[in-house]
Amino acid sequence: MKSHFFAYISRMRFIQRWALMRNTAPENVQEHSHQVAVLAHALAVIRNEKFGGRLDPGAVAVAALYHDASEILTGDMPTPIKYDNPAIRNAYKDVEAVAEGKLLHMLPPELQGVYGPILTQSDPEVRQVVKAADKLSAYIKCVEELKAGNNEFRQAAGQTRKALEGYELPEVTYFLETFMDSFSLTLDELQ
Repeated sequence: MKSHFFAYISRMRFIQRWALMRNTAPENVQEHSHQVAVLAHALAVIRNEKFGGRLDPGAVAVAALYHDASEILTGDMPTPIKYDNPAIRNAYKDVEAVAEGKLLHMLPPELQGVYGPILTQSDPEVRQVVKAADKLSAYIKCVEELKAGNNEFRQAAGQTRKALEGYELPEVTYFLETFMDSFSLTLDELQ
C-alpha cells in the first residue's frame, strides 16, 4: 500500500497562521508545531522536575508536533471565528475530527494504532500540556510582533497572557516567570 500521509504532513509549511493580522514575521503551521513541541516538552519537564509530575516529555513533544495536523486538510481557522461562537467551535471540532480520521486512514493499517492516539491527543494530561504550549506559542508570537513595533498584536497579547494565567498550571507560571522576559530582548541583550 502506498501512503500519502507524510507527504501531507510536509505540507504544513504552506499553511499560514494569523491570517487576519498584519505580521512582521509570517508563521506557518510547521514552524508553529515545532515551537509548540519544544514548549510542550519543556512544560512536561518542568511539571516533572519542579511539581512532581509523571509525564513522558517525549510523548508530549510528539503529540505537539501533530497537534495541528488536521489543518493540512481544513486550513487554519482564525481564533476569533473558531472560538467566539459555541456552535461554530463545536462544528469545527467535528471537522477537525473528520480530518484527523482522514489523515489516520492514509497510513498503512499496521501504523494506525501508533498514530491514532497521537493525532487525536487521547491522553487528557498530554492534551492539557499541549494546549498550554499552543497558547504559550501564541503569546510568544504576540510578544515578538510587539517587539518589532507591530501594535496589531497588543490586544491579542493581553488576552493570551490572561488565558495562560487562567490555566492555573504551575509549570506555565514557572515558564512565564523564568523564561518569558527573554522573548522581549534583542539578540545583543540576550548576551
